[in-house]
Amino acid sequence: MDNFKDAFEDLIKDMYNAEKQLIKALPKMAKAAQSEQLKAGFTEHLAQTEEHARRLEQVAETCGFKPTGKVCPAMKGLVEEADEHIKEGKPSPLKDAVLIAAAQKVEHYEMANYGTARAWAELISQPKCAQLLQETLREEEMADEKLNMLAEGGINQQACKTVISQTAKRKTAEGRGSARSKPAATRARSKAAAAR
Repeated sequence: MDNFKDAFEDLIKDMYNAEKQLIKALPKMAKAAQSEQLKAGFTEHLAQTEEHARRLEQVAETCGFKPTGKVCPAMKGLVEEADEHIKEGKPSPLKDAVLIAAAQKVEHYEMANYGTARAWAELISQPKCAQLLQETLREEEMADEKLNMLAEGGINQQACKTVISQTAKRKTAEGRGSARSKPAATRARSKAAAAR
């Protein structure tokens, strides 16, 4: 990078690859979710993400470069983390809560990028690009807010109840197991004492 315009170009390429990675990840997240609202949210955001990639193509075209040629390692890591959660167990409220957390990490990363890119577009006198980037930033903020509403509107509470219920069942089962084993242990001690 020799100048600020090069830095802007590098950022747009990074963001474009991030959006392309997310386009592949969102259908998997939707499939893994239990909540129909969360499934619908991921599906809706997929359509938005495809539009975000198209806007970045417009930004690149306006500034005279191709948006390809770079891999975004940060998004790669975030997607890999989400993949790990997708593979963990069956759909459940707890899994939904964890998927929301993974999605919000992505949204916050993208909001930081779009905010920076918009400011840089203004600095290099690209108002059309700044407008496109601001439009996407607003949509990313709205997506994050929808995820918040789903989490706080019941999914987190359901996940917590599920975990508490499972823990109580496990403790009850363990208690029964140890109660059954006590008489056997007592009998063994009695036999040992009698043998002496």
